[in-house]
Amino acid sequence: MSIELLSAFVAFAFVSSITPGPNNLMLMASGANFGFRRSIPHMLGIGIGFTFMIVLVGAGLMTLFDRYPVSYTILKAGSVVYLLWLAWKIANASEPGTGKAGGHPMSFLQAAAFQWVNPKAWAMALTAISVYAPSRDMAAVMLVATIFGIVNLPSVSAWTILGQKIRAILTNPARLRSFNLTMALLLVATLFPVIYG
Repeated sequence: MSIELLSAFVAFAFVSSITPGPNNLMLMASGANFGFRRSIPHMLGIGIGFTFMIVLVGAGLMTLFDRYPVSYTILKAGSVVYLLWLAWKIANASEPGTGKAGGHPMSFLQAAAFQWVNPKAWAMALTAISVYAPSRDMAAVMLVATIFGIVNLPSVSAWTILGQKIRAILTNPARLRSFNLTMALLLVATLFPVIYG
């Protein structure tokens, strides 16, 4: 990969990782509801899970979509249903410390598994492989996955820090509830490009 192409790819990885999407909105909500430290498994699950996803997409999953386009349609439908369920969970999250259901952050494995139904993650992975590793040889795929992993983790962590900073003004249960409802609606809004795109 030339220096020019590498620079373009790093810029693509940064912009696609730092802009709002399901992962970032959920991390902001997690930071606000549970704080940075308790959200670390969620952040690591996203960073490592997404990096692993890129490797598998480059190693052959992209070929599956090329051969069987209906598989991509099935994936999109499953993603929509799962994101709607997550939005409902965020909207109905209980106040930290109340002991009610839903009062814990997403685990490492849950966050890693979420990448497989995250439409933005799929778009990022498919674009990264098709544009920056079109040969799909393992060395190119591993380079793309490694760079994305290095850029992605600090980018998504910034959203958790933002959520934690917002936490100071969410001490009132009504404000926390309004924040969670807003995050849920924004998460649903991320589905419009999937459904209508």
